[in-house]
Amino acid sequence: MTRSELIEKIAEKNPSLTLKEVEHIVAVVLESIINALADGRRVEFRGFGAFSIRTRAPRVAKNPRTGEKLDVAARNIPHFKVGKQLYEMMNGTK
Repeated sequence: MTRSELIEKIAEKNPSLTLKEVEHIVAVVLESIINALADGRRVEFRGFGAFSIRTRAPRVAKNPRTGEKLDVAARNIPHFKVGKQLYEMMNGTK
């Protein structure tokens, strides 16, 4: 599902809201998630899952073309852990 499809779905289920209002709501929610992750905080949606930040340790990599060794700095990456309810729905256990 794309962002525009999500906006359309929400607008269909909430006819009292204009498309611009729904776009603004989605933008605020996504921006809030991004800002929380950027601050190192965890974002959890019960039953759906949780977004968090994981740190990758610094390492030495190798350029496959030249064989040259490169130092890769530590970096933060976003991580998503699926919630129990979504996991059960996806695996037919519920």
